[in-house]
Amino acid sequence: MDKVTIFDTTLRDGEQAAGGTLNIQEKLEIARQLETLGVDIIEAGFPVTSPGDFEAVKRIAQEIRTPVICVLTHANLAAVDQSWEAVKGAKQPCIHIVLSSSDTHLFYQLRKSRDEILEMSCSTVARAKKYVNNVEFSAMDASRTDPEYIYQLLKAVIDTGATTVNIPDTVGYAMPDEFGQLIEGVFKNVPNIDQAMVSVHCHNDLGLAVANSLEALKRGARQVEGTINGIGERAGNASLEEIIMAIQTRQDFYNLTTSIDTKQIYKTSRLVSELTGFPVQPNKAIVGANAFRHSSGLHQDGVIKMRGTFEIMDPKSIGMPASSLVLGKTSGRHGFREHLAELGYSLSEADFDRAFTAFKELADKKPEITDRDIESLVAEEKRTVSQVYHLDRLQVTCGDRGIPTAAIRLIGPEGQILADASLGTGPVDAVYKAINRLVGVSNTLTEFSVKSVTEGIDAIGEVLIRIESEGITYTGRGADTDIIVASAKAYINALNRLLADNQKS
Repeated sequence: MDKVTIFDTTLRDGEQAAGGTLNIQEKLEIARQLETLGVDIIEAGFPVTSPGDFEAVKRIAQEIRTPVICVLTHANLAAVDQSWEAVKGAKQPCIHIVLSSSDTHLFYQLRKSRDEILEMSCSTVARAKKYVNNVEFSAMDASRTDPEYIYQLLKAVIDTGATTVNIPDTVGYAMPDEFGQLIEGVFKNVPNIDQAMVSVHCHNDLGLAVANSLEALKRGARQVEGTINGIGERAGNASLEEIIMAIQTRQDFYNLTTSIDTKQIYKTSRLVSELTGFPVQPNKAIVGANAFRHSSGLHQDGVIKMRGTFEIMDPKSIGMPASSLVLGKTSGRHGFREHLAELGYSLSEADFDRAFTAFKELADKKPEITDRDIESLVAEEKRTVSQVYHLDRLQVTCGDRGIPTAAIRLIGPEGQILADASLGTGPVDAVYKAINRLVGVSNTLTEFSVKSVTEGIDAIGEVLIRIESEGITYTGRGADTDIIVASAKAYINALNRLLADNQKS
């Protein structure tokens, strides 16, 4: 079977999704997990866009050694030079140059002729080739480009030194058969195409990103680009977990394979969702909460008798936990540690101690602790460790006859104790006003959502919020059995991200 190269752009295109900003430590954590997952290439960022992204790429390049570390750059000589500075510490560096090719982009956005685009493409590929052997070139908006020009452009950049040529469906416009014909046309009409890897990068504006990517693989492409959970610009990118499991589940059809450890898929999905603040919809293929749940009596009967009647994949194959251990307040450290290991968590002793303490506190409130409870608990502990401000105490009074009031105490920088109180239109509003008085950072709340982690009246509640300051969106998440406390934690989490960003700049 031919091997498909998996190119992960979660840290670049995925982070470009509105509200999906990640800090350096979060990018590193995702990069480590992508390495464990087994992706071949990590597109670590777009270093010319900001000092923070430059530093994140540099750190990832220095630390992550197994995958190729790739950086995206404009077709600009100075940008190529700066991109090299960011990625030069990588064991296997790659520079990825992107430039529009469609007449729509050339006429309305770039104001360039086809000949000028051809010259810019070749000159920047040549510059990148001075630094690295591995150079990728993307013809942006290829699916709306005259195929004859695509052939001409790809031949030229391969002659100049490009080792991978990427055919993007940048705006999610193509239909599968149409996109497949474009890929076939590239193989038939680019005379030196055997000297380069053919890659595809599909967006999901019409919900066809995965279908288009798989069709391209069927027609001969051997590198596929996408993101975990399909996050990205607008409606997102092709979901890598869906492509990977389609290849694995239907090897009889595609006769292809990947280097992915599929048992890491579920953990990777949860990590990306947690750190970006984008929840996974319940009916999402492969990693959604309902992907392996059955409500219909007919389906339940079939699965009980033989799982394959209604499940084409084993949930264990993606690392979805199916534990027989039940944890509660009588559970000890050993049982908790074993359960964490089963869920894929390997914590330091200090982190484990904090998580175990939080688990015991939760167990006093809930008779049984579920896997989702533990995942939320561990994520909450990781969120609070590196924060500048921590929630210490919170007291709220509210009701239909009283004025909502919140009294709050925070632990600030260097252990400073800060306390204040405020009135509000509701309990959450009062809490946020009190926090604002203490932290003193101007921002606007743009999104507030609440969900339960599990079923039941004693479920942990997770709050996701987004705030905006000076045109930049920051995401915060918090979890607790008390939804008001979870709301306060989420707001403090978002404010800490804002403060960290301000310190960098």
